[in-house]
Amino acid sequence: MASVTAKDAMKLSDFDYALPPELIAQHPLKKRDQARLMILDRATQTITHDQFSNLHRHVAPQSLFVVNDSKVVPARLMGHKENGGREVEIFLLKALEDRRRFQVLIRPLKKVKNGECIVFEKSALKATIIDYQQRIVEFNASNVMTHVRKIGHMPLPPYIRRDDELADKKDYQTVYAKHWGSVAAPTAGLHFTHALMRKLKHEGHEFEKVTLHVNYGTFRPVQQEDITQHQMHEEEYHISRVAAKRIVAARARGRKIIGVGTTSCRVLETYASNGQLCGDTKLFAYPGFSFKMVDVLLTNFHLPKSTLLMLVCAFASTDFVMRAYQEAIKERYRFYSYGDCMLIK
Repeated sequence: MASVTAKDAMKLSDFDYALPPELIAQHPLKKRDQARLMILDRATQTITHDQFSNLHRHVAPQSLFVVNDSKVVPARLMGHKENGGREVEIFLLKALEDRRRFQVLIRPLKKVKNGECIVFEKSALKATIIDYQQRIVEFNASNVMTHVRKIGHMPLPPYIRRDDELADKKDYQTVYAKHWGSVAAPTAGLHFTHALMRKLKHEGHEFEKVTLHVNYGTFRPVQQEDITQHQMHEEEYHISRVAAKRIVAARARGRKIIGVGTTSCRVLETYASNGQLCGDTKLFAYPGFSFKMVDVLLTNFHLPKSTLLMLVCAFASTDFVMRAYQEAIKERYRFYSYGDCMLIK
């Protein structure tokens, strides 16, 4: 493959690739840490292969893993109009200030109108359409999330072509997930088990947690051929003061900072840029971006033409990453949320 210059890398078409549909993982592995691990060495431009459970063999001594502890909300609520009629899906996007009103997606949108009430089976929860155009509903309870966690369905990505199952409520969460707020999992973290984390800690590595709530905008495709014209979506993030101090101190001592997933990476690079412990980030990293905090990136394989793939290309160069993707396809790696992953060092 010909080398890609910085100017060429601004083209949307440079981040495209053809993936055989059968390589899109539809279910997780029975054992999380048995996923395959592709290792990209930026210094030597070499690619090697291993298993995630052997992660310790490929990271520097006393590395600091930074993980995203956001928890996926079972955001898909299936109901119907109170006065009867066809099924209506309410997909929660964002809680508004009073925590009873939410910005949502509604399917089918054309079949509802302001003032209509949607009821949900096996629950006293109801949602009234308040603003049809802005897709805002108001629930009849103050403890909305308590009801949602009982009756909601996990928001599996559209490329997983099956209905969600009960097991997904556990499988589509990292083992360290804590703060509810995402509508998609920070998937690089799905490979960790408690046992593997204990092993890594025993060997001298440490973990710090940050929070970034993945919102539906992460699925919004880039449409401009000049990717610099893409308007990045906002996502809410938070770093505790203690975690920030520990991360900065570790880096000052020369320890490697490993961003577990593009979400953790975006939090760290946002903090490096603005010094703010919390807020909304619109960070868009594409080739030419200068990483100031993350030394090593652990990440799953991403959709073509996605901002996530562009971030990975910014970290390791478009040429190297796209070559790695072709090798992953050749070696029959499993792709996307429930798929395998790569370590870029």
